[in-house]
Amino acid sequence: MPTEDDLFGAVDALLEQVAQDDLPGPAERKRLREAAGLSQEQVAKALKTRREAVGNWESGRTEPRPPKRAAYARLLEGLAARFPAPESQALSEPAVRETFTPAPAQAAPVPPTPAAVQAPARAEGSTTRPSSASSRPGATKAATRPVKRTATKATAAAAADPRFENGPLAVVDVDSDGQVVAYCVGGLVLDVPAKSIPALVEWTLKEARLGQPKLSGPGKDADPLLVLTEAALERYGLPVALTQEERLAGRIPEGHKVIKQLVRADWKLTKRGFGPWARIYRPATGSERACVQLCIPSWRALDSRHWGEAGQLPPAELARVLGVYASRVMTPRGSTAVTGLELMTALHPPTRASQPDTEGRRHPEHNPGSLGRDPVDCAPCEAPDGHPLLKDLPRFHVRGPAGKLFEEAYDWARPLTDAECMHRHLVGLDVNMAFAAGANGLVVGLGAPTHVKQPPFDPKLPGSWLVDLSHVDLSRVKVGKEWVELDGALLPSPFTPKGERPEGPAWYATPTVAYAQELGYEVRPIEAWVRYENGRYLDGWYNRLRDAYLATMADLGVHADLAPADFLAAMDGWRQRDPQLAIVVDAIKATVKGGLGKLRERPRGEGWRPGEPWRALSRPTWRPDIRAAVISRTRINFHRKIVKHAAFTGQYPVAILSDCVVYATDGTSPLDFLPYRDGKPLPGGFKLGINPGLVKHEGTQTVLWGEEVRERFNAPELNLARYIKDGTVTDVDSGE
Repeated sequence: MPTEDDLFGAVDALLEQVAQDDLPGPAERKRLREAAGLSQEQVAKALKTRREAVGNWESGRTEPRPPKRAAYARLLEGLAARFPAPESQALSEPAVRETFTPAPAQAAPVPPTPAAVQAPARAEGSTTRPSSASSRPGATKAATRPVKRTATKATAAAAADPRFENGPLAVVDVDSDGQVVAYCVGGLVLDVPAKSIPALVEWTLKEARLGQPKLSGPGKDADPLLVLTEAALERYGLPVALTQEERLAGRIPEGHKVIKQLVRADWKLTKRGFGPWARIYRPATGSERACVQLCIPSWRALDSRHWGEAGQLPPAELARVLGVYASRVMTPRGSTAVTGLELMTALHPPTRASQPDTEGRRHPEHNPGSLGRDPVDCAPCEAPDGHPLLKDLPRFHVRGPAGKLFEEAYDWARPLTDAECMHRHLVGLDVNMAFAAGANGLVVGLGAPTHVKQPPFDPKLPGSWLVDLSHVDLSRVKVGKEWVELDGALLPSPFTPKGERPEGPAWYATPTVAYAQELGYEVRPIEAWVRYENGRYLDGWYNRLRDAYLATMADLGVHADLAPADFLAAMDGWRQRDPQLAIVVDAIKATVKGGLGKLRERPRGEGWRPGEPWRALSRPTWRPDIRAAVISRTRINFHRKIVKHAAFTGQYPVAILSDCVVYATDGTSPLDFLPYRDGKPLPGGFKLGINPGLVKHEGTQTVLWGEEVRERFNAPELNLARYIKDGTVTDVDSGE
C-alpha cells in the first residue's frame, strides 16, 4: 500500500505539471516583481536559482522548469493578488483562477545590434537556459517541451534553419552548482545532461541545435563546435593539460579511457586523433552527417599568437569571441591557418550535384571554378626543396633563381641619406589586410600546369615564367603613360624580396612579369609553366574576410567612410574599446596569412625524408603557385604605390617589411607627408583608411632612435620597419 508521503509526492508532481500553464506573460512577471519592490537577486535566492535565469524568465527567452516552475507560479500568483494589474491591462488580459491567464507567446524585442557581437550582458536577462535542455532525470514530460522563442540576431541561422537556432558553437563548462552547461552565442546557456564524451556528442547532434548553414550551394553545413573548459575536461575524464610527450604527438594515447568509450559507442576519430582540435564522427549515411568538433583551449588549441588571451576568457566571453568569428568567417575547423584554407573549400566545394540521369538520380560532378577533389602536381620550379619532383637532384644541390620560383614578401632596408638624417622622425605605414587585397580579383590557375618554350608573355595567363628582368632600370620608369626620372638607388627592386636587382634569368609569377611591362620594359620569357584552366578562385574568400574585418572594426568605432584625420583618431586606442573584438580582428588577419601559407604547407615531422611525399600533397588545395601569385601581386601593389609617391613627392622609403613601410619626415603623423589635397589622396598612392589595401599609422620613432639602434647593433641596414611600432628592439638576428 502507498504511504502518505508517496501520495503527497504524487500530488505534488501533479501540481507541478498543472503549473506548467499558469504563468503570466513575461512583461507581467517583471511588473509584479517591481511592484513588490523585489530584485531579481532576491527572487533567485528564494527559488535557489541564478539571477540570470530570473531575468530570462522575465524577458520571455526561457521558461522555468520543475520544481522551480511551481514555486515561481505560486510567487507570482501571490504577488498578483496583492498588486493587481491596472484596469487597462486587466481588460486586455482576462483573469482565470481569479488572478491571471498564461499570456500568448510574444515576440522578444530584437536587439539593435547582433547579439553575437554583444558582450554577454551582466545586466538583467543576460544568460538564458532554455527548458529544451532539461532532459535530466526527474524532469517531467511537460518540462521538456520546446519553448517558443523568437529568432534574434544572435543566431542568424535560426531564422533560415531551425536546426541551428542556438548558434554555431558552445563553450561547455561546469557551473557553481556542479551542473554541466553550454554557453552559446548571444548569452544563451543550455543545461547539458550528458555524463560522458560519447553522450555529449549524441546530445550535441540530437538536442543542442548547434551548427552553421553551408556557405555555398554545393557545400556542406558546418559541424557543431564544442569548446571544453578545464572544468569540463575534469568532469568528462580528460586531462586538463597534455604531457610533453602528448604535446609532441598532438593527441592523447589511443588507450585512453575516453577513446575506449568512443569506440564502444561506435564513434570514430580522424587520423589526427583526440587532440586539441578533435573531430568525432560516424560515417555519413546519404546526405546526413554525424560529426562534432571539439576545441580544447588548455591543450593549446587557441594559439596565443593569433587568438591572444582568448583561451583564458570566462566561458560566456569565449563563446562571444568565437561566435563572432564563426558568424563572420566560419566555424573554426582548427588553427586560423586551417580555417583559412577550409574557408576556400567551403566557398568553392570541389563537387556539385549533377542533373538527374534517366533514372532521376544525381551524381557528384566537378564544380566549375573550384580546384576539384584530386590534387595536381606543381611545376618543378614551384616545388619546395625536398619535393618528390626534385628527388633526382644531387643531395646538396642548391637551386638558384633560375631553378626555383621565389616569390616572398619584402624584407628590405637601406641606410639613411644625409638629407633624411636631417629630418626628425621616422613614420611607419601599414597596409590593411595586404595579402587579402593581393588576392582580390587575382586570376589563378585551377588545373595542372603546361610547359611551354619561349612563349609570348600574356599578363592574363597565370603561371610561372623564366625571364631576365635585370635590364629594368628604376631610374627611369613609366608611371601611367608618363616616363619619370627617379633615384633608383633609393628604391627596392620589385622583383626580389630583398630588393636587390636581379642578375639574370629567374622564375617569376605572372604579376611580377606584368609589372615589368607596366614600368615600360620589354620581357621575353625563356620558358614557362602556364595554367590555361584558371579563374578568380579567391574572390569569394577575399570578400568574406574583408566583410568580417570591416564589420568588426566598425563595431570598434573605425568605419570605412571616415575622413583621414578622423580615421587616425578612431584608430587611436581601438583595441581598448573592446578587447574581445580586438581578438577577433587579430584572428581574421591570421586567417588570411595562415590560409595562404597552408597552400604551400611543408612536412611536419612524421618521419618524413627529402624526396618522399608528405601528407599535405594529397590535398587539392596544396597549391604553391596560388600562394606565389598572391604574394607577388601584394609586393607589386606595394611597389606601385611607393613609385607613385616618390614620383609625386620626391620621398623614398627607408625600410619595408612585408606590409609596413617607413619614411623619414619632420612630422609625427602620416598626414605630415602623405600628399592629400582637399581631403583626397594621390591617385594610386597611399590612402588612409580601414579597407584592405589602404594604410594606417603603424608607429612613429625619432631618426635619432633609428640611427642609435643601427649603431648599437652595428647594422647600417637594420630593418627599422620591424621595430617602428613601439620602438622595442629585441633579437636582431632572429628578427623577433
